[in-house]
Amino acid sequence: MSGIIRGGAVLAGLALVSAVTACGTTHENAPGASSGTAPAAKQCHGPSGKYKIGMSQANLAEPYRVRMDDDVRKAAAGVPQFTVSYADAAQDNAKQVEQVNTFLTQGIDLLIISPNEATPLTSVVKKAYDQGIPVLVLDRKVDGDGYTSFIGADNVDIGRQAGKFFAEKLLPHGGKVVEVKGLAGSTPAKERSDGFNQGITDRNITVVGSADADWLRDKGQQQADALLKAHPDAQAMFSENDPMAEGARIAAQNAGRADLPIVGIDGLPVPEGGIKAVEAGRLSATFIYPTGGKEAVAAAKKLLVDCQTVPKTQTLPTRLVTRDNAAQVYAELNRS
Repeated sequence: MSGIIRGGAVLAGLALVSAVTACGTTHENAPGASSGTAPAAKQCHGPSGKYKIGMSQANLAEPYRVRMDDDVRKAAAGVPQFTVSYADAAQDNAKQVEQVNTFLTQGIDLLIISPNEATPLTSVVKKAYDQGIPVLVLDRKVDGDGYTSFIGADNVDIGRQAGKFFAEKLLPHGGKVVEVKGLAGSTPAKERSDGFNQGITDRNITVVGSADADWLRDKGQQQADALLKAHPDAQAMFSENDPMAEGARIAAQNAGRADLPIVGIDGLPVPEGGIKAVEAGRLSATFIYPTGGKEAVAAAKKLLVDCQTVPKTQTLPTRLVTRDNAAQVYAELNRS
């Protein structure tokens, strides 16, 4: 009888050791692993550990991306175990791949990346992930699921909400719209455009012209100028971010269309951001698009310090900002 008990105890002990080992090394794409959450990182040594994080940014020409890095920096300052290195890809896919590879050579414990474009960055993101390094993808996606967690707002839904705003508020009887798009190979550009078209479906609104302006203010002005010359009967403009919308406002003024309704996306709560542009009347509306920087650091802490799991996808909230609520939203976001 005692021998049976001892044998059972040994088997139970082996099973426990096996389970603990699996918890430390399970890959979420491994057979039987959950696709809903990413496991705690193998590098997790608890609060006593020190961790190197690489932050790979698509560019710093957009105010939104400067704010994203600032949000990461501010949040990481509250985690004494973290040291974060930053890299600016300057809208260059090859440069961003090289910078991520440099981070891997330096032995980072976790990668945060906002890809310039999806497809060109997919392989190097998967390379890091396959090496067991947790990868947090911010704002712009990569192809496939070779990453730990995606953190960002629902760009299709934001585009859809923008389309509904045009249909219900700006052009309730229908009309012609021109669209200034972001960088063609980035997922937000496609998703925001797709969503916008969904929002105006069956509302007698037609997008008569569109152009890519790569998320940049100056290029937004150039492309908006060309669109307004080609379509002088356009009654409103949808811009996929606020800097391009601000450039488009200049183009509209130069074309004698100072009253042209223009809607953007980002809603940064800073003096030069979209919320203040709405409050001042330069934009008809914008939509809050959180950077995810704070949430990325929180996820990194869960993985590396707390040895906990994180969701495969974390969808951040958005909000419509009009002149009626701009001052209130600006104050709220600067209190948090």
